[in-house]
Amino acid sequence: MMERHQQAVRLIAATVRSYFERSEPYRIFHGSTNSTRPPQLKSGQRLVDISALSNVLEVDVGKLTALVEPNVPMDRLVESTLRHGLVPPVVMEFPGITAGGGFAGTAGESSSFRHGYFDETLEGVEMVLPNGEIVFARPGPDDQHADLFHGAAGAVGTLGVTTLLELRLVKAKRFVRTTYRRTSSVAEAVRAVRQECAREGNDYVDGILFSKDHGVIISGHMTDELPPGHKVQTFSRAWDPWFYMHAQDLTAPLPSSSVQASNAATETTGTVTEYIPLAEYLFRYDRGGFWVGKAAFNYFRPVPFTRFFRWFLDDFLHTRMLYRALHGSGESARFIVQDLGIPYEQAEAFVDYTAAELGIWPLWLCPLKTPAGPTFHPHLRQNNAQSGEMLNIGVWGWGPKDKQEFVRVNRALEHKVDALGGLKWLYAHTYYDEDEFWRTYGNRGWYEALRAKYNAASLPSVYEKVKVRDGAAAQDGAQGWKAWVKATWPVGGLYGIWKGIRSGDYFLHRRAEWRWKGDDGVEGKAKTS
Repeated sequence: MMERHQQAVRLIAATVRSYFERSEPYRIFHGSTNSTRPPQLKSGQRLVDISALSNVLEVDVGKLTALVEPNVPMDRLVESTLRHGLVPPVVMEFPGITAGGGFAGTAGESSSFRHGYFDETLEGVEMVLPNGEIVFARPGPDDQHADLFHGAAGAVGTLGVTTLLELRLVKAKRFVRTTYRRTSSVAEAVRAVRQECAREGNDYVDGILFSKDHGVIISGHMTDELPPGHKVQTFSRAWDPWFYMHAQDLTAPLPSSSVQASNAATETTGTVTEYIPLAEYLFRYDRGGFWVGKAAFNYFRPVPFTRFFRWFLDDFLHTRMLYRALHGSGESARFIVQDLGIPYEQAEAFVDYTAAELGIWPLWLCPLKTPAGPTFHPHLRQNNAQSGEMLNIGVWGWGPKDKQEFVRVNRALEHKVDALGGLKWLYAHTYYDEDEFWRTYGNRGWYEALRAKYNAASLPSVYEKVKVRDGAAAQDGAQGWKAWVKATWPVGGLYGIWKGIRSGDYFLHRRAEWRWKGDDGVEGKAKTS
């Protein structure tokens, strides 16, 4: 396996070197994407194809590490490590997100309050520099390429091509003891997130706001024990509930949790506890893509959003297929998918803004331990403090149909996040002009120095990679009669479904090895307090 990998990397390096010697720009072809940015590839564009780098090369039980090629998706990574009783400390919630995407982009998940972003769990990365040189960069201060490691993390592939990752692992347990804590105000929900992060023993913390007066903060603790009388709850089968709806239904009848905040180990009421198999927990949001999958039912309005149709159409409602449909249909042109890193002190003000201006519910809450800069990851900016804790708020829902109005509300959202001292993630629609982008994210001098040092000036910059072209006019990546036809209901949606079927991605979740194969009784017995 390693020899095959080295041969593939040498070929990639030779291709990159040839473009460098001719001063020709190029883009990387990965074979898949979990970005919602409109596609900007043009026919005839020069590509470096790294789609074959999709293997877990080694799991070292003694060192608690894995050698992983960049196009390994999270489900295959988890399947490979669980065979050895191990799991990555940070696992992206969607099975199709790749290890390389987690490094080159921003990946903060429900364990990031403890472990940081995905790249902070890496021992190092192998990269092909823009001149074709192959290097291995580690984050330690004694490594000669430590600046490259930190610079490339979150820089969307603009400093070179990642070809291998060395990933730290932790001991896995069979289940996640999951506690759902009911809240009745935004302030209470934000406070509860911080308290659960401080609670000893929690491995995972996130939250969902269904409205201002109904939130649920979800904490998880890995365990091998399943107490007598408890059955496991799963979310991967077609007849299972979608996770967010399950959390809403469990907590709707509960009173708000009463908090005695005398210390970090608070006592609460208004909670429900159940046991979820580890992999089922890690990928609990796959079916329905959190709640974005419901938008497909809103689009195909005659199809009712019922449990029967969620079962019947299950193949189309996993995240891989949803991404195929989103890009194929062109509906990303009017769908707001934004993740915003907000200081805790400003989180309630931001939720008030989105409620008033966008009316999008639910909202996702994910606590983050942010790194010291410089970095393109969301981080604290007040008084030049670039490390600490902040709250990611996921805002995902339909935007205005009018393209100019869609751009306006996205621009207003960017301005509001900036005014509150936050930063948005760069996987989604980004409308900053260039000066505004660098003023917001900073570090231009540091970044340009890295590009010069590692011969990356011929590659697109971060700004060039993430900027939506021509504002409102280029959101769906197409113009003319084809764009008009796709915008005509239901042509775009049907075309997106066809693209999904052609991909064959539905076989991946049908055959997933990580799905729980234990007790057939999947309706969990929850404990309410």
